[in-house]
Amino acid sequence: MLPRMSAKADAIQHAKNTQQFGSAIRAEFPLLVGLGTIAILLVVGSDLNELTTRALPLLGVFVWLFAVILWSAMCVVRHADCLAIKLGEPYGTLILTLSAISVEVVMISTAMLHGANNPTLGRDAIFAVIMIALNGLVGLSLMLGGLRYREQHYNIQGVNAYLNVIMALGVLGLVLPNFTTSTSGPTFSTEQEIFFASVSLLLYAIFLLIQTLRHRGYFLDVKEIATQHSPRHLARVRSTGFHALMLLLYLVTVIFLAEKFAIPLDNSIEQFHMPQAFGGAIIAALVLSPEGLGGITASLHNQLQRSINILFGSVLATIGLTIPAVLMIGLLTKRSVSLGVQGGNLPLLLLTLAVSVVTFTSRKTNILQGCIHLLLFAVFVLLIFAP
Repeated sequence: MLPRMSAKADAIQHAKNTQQFGSAIRAEFPLLVGLGTIAILLVVGSDLNELTTRALPLLGVFVWLFAVILWSAMCVVRHADCLAIKLGEPYGTLILTLSAISVEVVMISTAMLHGANNPTLGRDAIFAVIMIALNGLVGLSLMLGGLRYREQHYNIQGVNAYLNVIMALGVLGLVLPNFTTSTSGPTFSTEQEIFFASVSLLLYAIFLLIQTLRHRGYFLDVKEIATQHSPRHLARVRSTGFHALMLLLYLVTVIFLAEKFAIPLDNSIEQFHMPQAFGGAIIAALVLSPEGLGGITASLHNQLQRSINILFGSVLATIGLTIPAVLMIGLLTKRSVSLGVQGGNLPLLLLTLAVSVVTFTSRKTNILQGCIHLLLFAVFVLLIFAP
């Protein structure tokens, strides 16, 4: 009798293991699609540039790569979210932010090196990240959260820390170049570039120490701590090693595809006569897709502090890490890099920073504040096509 019961239990356990394995394979299907796309691109090789000189193949390659990169980026969010549950905050959010910023640096660097006729691409992408994150995604998160919960609460000390560093580095990096006299145009001199890149990296490193060690409590919220380990999340969490491995594989996939995506993106802008700022906006949209999904989802689950950590963290990492990367590429390759935001985008940037400060002056938000940020995002989109 006992051997029969043992055999039955083994069969049930084997069936469960098989079901879990099948579920894991289905969940990671985007990785197979991404790896298959990489294999195709490796076979095509240098012919990709020639292939994307014609309108129809160019459109097909553009849409396909955009979709696969976006799908893979969503999986980055999923595994980063699981790691956040395993490791706790703010480490989980930091993993997501640094993962996405690595994609951003690769995409902007590749696009800069691919096209020799666009010294403003880095600036446009960085400015677009700030506008999409601080206006589009923050506005959408606040509006949806306000619709569902009327008011949402956050830790004002953490938000103030974010805004202080964002405002300082944002104005120094994207506004000051318009007013320096060492060089003509919205650029830094070589000495200024080295100085700004160094202090940006240093200040960002200090911020990470504050966020993860010395004042970790600034970036946590009591309600978030109470809800982030709900059974709904725990049901899909596997081992830390599994999620770390999958996160790494998806990131490598996204980075490789992002490098190849720069070719059809640059060709599309030239062939269809799109505004140069449109290329920066596309890069920013792809870069922010993991954080955007994570931030909006957190807000819908009434975890506004986590949403702020994700979205503000992406903006801070963009300014603190991507601007130095862009400057270093310019110095090493002897390319001109225009950082100063000009035209209508300059007052829009300053207004966005001011509105962000006003929005987060208390410990709660509502739907009106979200609508104001979405209005500024609409102005940003308008200025791309009608500057």
